[in-house]
Amino acid sequence: MVMIPSTDNHIHVDPINGEGPLPVAQKFYRSGGTAMIIPNKPTWTVGEDCDFKRAMELVVGYVEEINRETEVQAFAVVGSHPAELSRLVREGTTLEEGEELMRGALETAQEMVLEGQAVAIGEVGRPHYEITPKEMEIHNRLLLYAMELAKEADCPVQLHTESAGPDEFLEFAQLADQAGLKREKVIKHFSGPLVLQEENHGLTPSLISSGDVIQAGLKKGTNFLMETDYLDDLSRPGAVLGPKTVPRRTRKLFNAGLISEDDVHRIHVENVERVYGIELVF
Repeated sequence: MVMIPSTDNHIHVDPINGEGPLPVAQKFYRSGGTAMIIPNKPTWTVGEDCDFKRAMELVVGYVEEINRETEVQAFAVVGSHPAELSRLVREGTTLEEGEELMRGALETAQEMVLEGQAVAIGEVGRPHYEITPKEMEIHNRLLLYAMELAKEADCPVQLHTESAGPDEFLEFAQLADQAGLKREKVIKHFSGPLVLQEENHGLTPSLISSGDVIQAGLKKGTNFLMETDYLDDLSRPGAVLGPKTVPRRTRKLFNAGLISEDDVHRIHVENVERVYGIELVF
């Protein structure tokens, strides 16, 4: 059987609410997975006393554990999920105070990237639920600030936003231009098959790896990443997609002749290395 690489660009691990880093990585590896890009989970999923820095430190530790104990290559992505601001406001923090706390979290994320503990800032952006216009203004300022910090650190940003089509991709691309960040360094997490340049405006789409989305994307090209957005939460088993999905989907497409070995290498190695500035070893 041909050995083919497989990178999950957005997969969580959670030893508190889920199975944790080693069981998830082992499932991924046994299914053919080779690399995992792992963002930290929001603070409230870790515990009441968890702050932004601690949430980021935890995922760095999980990545170190996976790299030390398994055959999977793991990389950390650190940041402050946009829902953190909404949660702060619900708990009595003013929007202004919340914005300052979120800016501080983004600065912490940049420091960790510069120290080599993480490879990107994320997931950052805008909530996928309805918010007030004033809160949206703050999220847009924070999104621009995250891109400015990423430009300084020469790293990508992973975006969590509302459902995005070409218009939203253009908006994010223009923010990247304003920040001086290369458009391809902006990764739209949980993307649909917006693979064409006129659809994604030079951003990097990270396609949610359901069969229909990936096949629709492949009809347009191979300039995308693949992800599951696996939550590793025992109360929601298999959500959003299970940790075996990306390697199994890739192998199935390869065996069916729908993608070539070169296509696989481009999606799972070349695109990942180019966008993140990392080297994958097999």
